[in-house]
Amino acid sequence: MINITSRRQRSVRYRIETPGWTAQPLKIAMITDLHTSAPWTTFAHLKRAAATIMADAPDVIVLGGDYLAGPVIPGQRASARETLAALSDLEAPLGVFGVLGNHDWFDCEMAKANGFQRSSVEDAFAESRFRLLSNEAVELNGFWLVGFDSQCPERDWNNGFHDPDKAFRDVPGDASVVLIAHEPDYFAAPGRRAILQLSGHTHGGQGNFFGWRPVVPSRYGSRYAYGHTEENGHHLVVSGGLGFSGFPLRIGQPPEVTFVTICGTEPG
Repeated sequence: MINITSRRQRSVRYRIETPGWTAQPLKIAMITDLHTSAPWTTFAHLKRAAATIMADAPDVIVLGGDYLAGPVIPGQRASARETLAALSDLEAPLGVFGVLGNHDWFDCEMAKANGFQRSSVEDAFAESRFRLLSNEAVELNGFWLVGFDSQCPERDWNNGFHDPDKAFRDVPGDASVVLIAHEPDYFAAPGRRAILQLSGHTHGGQGNFFGWRPVVPSRYGSRYAYGHTEENGHHLVVSGGLGFSGFPLRIGQPPEVTFVTICGTEPG
């Protein structure tokens, strides 16, 4: 299957049952890597994704970062304000939360002009109904939702803007935690605390040749390229995302809206 626009979106669903989750069952909807630009991922495509989410009635909605499109892709690029406005129909009982991705820094003209002190995406969130989690946590219905800033905001993995100590500062050690981290690489970090990490960034390689994904923007190659991974009782879900980066083409990795349900297991 070859995709050159986000029109043919699919819904991908995961159900995770783990003894580490002590809160009530939680239904999450996620879209990430929008890279809004016409004709590839347009406002109509975003509204279609939002309608898919709303029809599923999730408890909480996650926006996984990379709202901005890079100059490499030809087309009409949208601002972060326009992108969030196209998603304005999104609402959930526990709220709509987002994080920043790497393109929200190095493809943001405002950020480049101010020495990467602030992104236009931050301003767009401040003017919207959605909440941006930038190295911070919020308690929701018996669990904690934590959001990281980008781990490679200036194309440099050694100088990430994420701050785990700050983000987890107020989170109790025994809490059920969901982490939103645009890049999946943090999942390999020692001492990780989240039961579930939700990420994007990779686009599933944007090319999937029967499981071979030759181009994955991660320090770990294809280890965290796509889908559900469990390591030592911790879970990672990497969404394939909606948009395009580098080139407006997806092969065997269609645009997606991602749904995750997490719940505990009965003792014994």
